[in-house]
Amino acid sequence: MPIEITFPGLATLIEARMMEYRVPGVAFGVCKNGHTRIGTFGVTNIDDPQPITPETVFPIASISKCVTATAVMRLVEQGTVEMKAPVRRYLPEFRVLSEEASRNVTLLHLLTHTPGWEGQLATEDRGDDSLASLVSGLRDLPQVSDPGAVWSYNNTGFGVAGRVIEVATGQSIHDSLRDLAFAPLGLRVALTRTSEVLNQPLAAPHRQSTDGRTETIKRLDLPANVTAGGVAMTLPSLLEFGRLHMGNVSGSNGTNVFRRSSLELMRTPQLRKNSTGDDMGVGWHLRRVGGLLTVAHGGTLDGHCVLLELVPERDLVFAVLTNHRDGWRVIQDVERETLKRYENVSLAANQAIAHRGVNESMAAHAIPLATQPETAEYLGVYERPPLGRVVVKNEGRTLTLSSDLGAGPPGASLVFYGPDVAYATSGTFLGSPFEFIRTCSGAVGWIRINGRVARRI
Repeated sequence: MPIEITFPGLATLIEARMMEYRVPGVAFGVCKNGHTRIGTFGVTNIDDPQPITPETVFPIASISKCVTATAVMRLVEQGTVEMKAPVRRYLPEFRVLSEEASRNVTLLHLLTHTPGWEGQLATEDRGDDSLASLVSGLRDLPQVSDPGAVWSYNNTGFGVAGRVIEVATGQSIHDSLRDLAFAPLGLRVALTRTSEVLNQPLAAPHRQSTDGRTETIKRLDLPANVTAGGVAMTLPSLLEFGRLHMGNVSGSNGTNVFRRSSLELMRTPQLRKNSTGDDMGVGWHLRRVGGLLTVAHGGTLDGHCVLLELVPERDLVFAVLTNHRDGWRVIQDVERETLKRYENVSLAANQAIAHRGVNESMAAHAIPLATQPETAEYLGVYERPPLGRVVVKNEGRTLTLSSDLGAGPPGASLVFYGPDVAYATSGTFLGSPFEFIRTCSGAVGWIRINGRVARRI
């Protein structure tokens, strides 16, 4: 893969946003029509400042889900698993609180974020037994929706998919991803164990301190739920992964690793994300920007924020890797400018970012409805068992949201910018989108916050 280490067109924007948001390091790369350009900016660690290079390793966080879907697709091609088969075919002991859901949830539900249960459960690090332990701990987990009914970003479901991979291969998830994805695709630096990552030139995680300074997060551990967020790569390896997913290059053995039909299936809409104009593929998040299909996934860990995006119709792949918790602010601007410069397309007004793992802000381009809807049908208490509740109520003439969920905004004032979609106009999470989702009868049944739903009770 020929690489040109220069990027004059977007370098100024990246450097300006890094300074504005105090992001120490960024790696940015574009592959267009088979030609790759990479730009590296800043340092790996403000306490031991080494330059970011193409060899710097970044956790790719939730982009790992695309690796997981890739591994499952290889098993499908081998005839080892079936995408629409019940999970219990491979994990007979699998169960959640609902017996019906336990019987009916499929691999496809897991890979499209629609198993219907809470998805942000912690995975205890038990080494190679981590995913087995995660699955065994789901027995009392209630449903938030029926399988397949409501799209809700779900790390736990990808953990269950990882356990299916382990059972199907008879190997740990680390060895399975290596043999099913990394080695056949010829990815030179793709890692899943923290001990391996710490032996590489690493982009250290950073955050903003309470007094506004950028500080290093001293400890880095890849998630025990490897299949949801536990992979790390260099930028060239991640770009190669994206190129291979468009089916236009061969793997390590010089032949196509996947059938073209398999890759196309992963980029084909499997369902509409309720209350949005976006779709979900197999592992990939899909949207139309200026008429072009974009295929993407973002990722956020504590202190890293990353994005991989494909535009298959135009043979374009690009990636942005940052080593700061607020790196999503850089990513949003770089993503939009890349699409504009390379393909002359722009997000429409009120079009939210469709990839997950990266925060979204509607503050810059949302246009509130001139006439706000009546709020009565949205009011109430929404639950995400076992994590907590969200309360939507009126304060004067303002619709407000409060929450006891640790991963969500503690409070916000909401303004509608479209049917059943609103965004926060105040608070720390200014600009965050919120989607209200209706049941088959037309009543509001759920609210989606940062991609995750709570059910109305």
